[in-house]
Amino acid sequence: MQHPKRFGKILLASLLPILVLAGCGQQIQVLHPAGPVAKQEFNLIVWSFVLMFLVVLAVFVLFGYVIVKYRAKPENEGYQPPDVHGNKKLETIWTVIPILVVVALAIPTVATTYRLQSPPKSATKNPLVIDVTSADWKWLFSYPQQGIETVNYVVIPAGQPVKFQLNAIGPMNSFWVPQLGGMEMNMPGKELGLWLQANKAGDYLGRSANFSGKGFVHMTFHVLSKPEHDFGKWVQQVKSTAPPLSQEKYQSLLQQGTVGQQTYSTNAPPPKPEMQSMKM
Repeated sequence: MQHPKRFGKILLASLLPILVLAGCGQQIQVLHPAGPVAKQEFNLIVWSFVLMFLVVLAVFVLFGYVIVKYRAKPENEGYQPPDVHGNKKLETIWTVIPILVVVALAIPTVATTYRLQSPPKSATKNPLVIDVTSADWKWLFSYPQQGIETVNYVVIPAGQPVKFQLNAIGPMNSFWVPQLGGMEMNMPGKELGLWLQANKAGDYLGRSANFSGKGFVHMTFHVLSKPEHDFGKWVQQVKSTAPPLSQEKYQSLLQQGTVGQQTYSTNAPPPKPEMQSMKM
């Protein structure tokens, strides 16, 4: 009579982490997508969890069935099971099912990955291009078309796709805005791209996802999404009021250290990071 109680305790102990994490959903930004890229990735996460849940459920059901049906009973005392040399039917089942699970996970993963190489299909506006440079321990954002440079924050128009062109000075890093999409690497001497889009105005926290030294914890930034009209007003305001970014100031920003949010106007985009690394 103790076996069902023991099974219940084992089941509760196995499900306890899931029950605890279920209450943390409001704190996990990736579970609250705010753009088409993040939404596609969220759907992929949900599909993966559904598959994993079905696998875990099947394992627990079979586990419970076996320990209850084949538990030791007085009437089975001295029972000797037959000598079986395999079961082709069962061996085929437990070989085919994992293959089907992997295929069911691989197909949507590959399809989503390829879709995210292009701007969101729902977008009808021309993309905004922003160069992102990671340095110890700060983020530099350059708007080559608008002649603007910001530090540790970036402003984008809501509903418009943004092409972030990523590079790095110093150690390799990783650019991540959980509510807008997945992460991409910042690598010295190599430019990688990442498409993101915010559906509505808001303040979205971005962070470094790659440890890069003692200032890593401070490598956060804010993505401020504004309506298109407000974004245009912000561009004009920065170009008319922000101080110019001098070569000396740009060099100082590349040095190790943490800084607050800064805004500059530029007549030309800063030199490419790979050229800077050659001079330093």
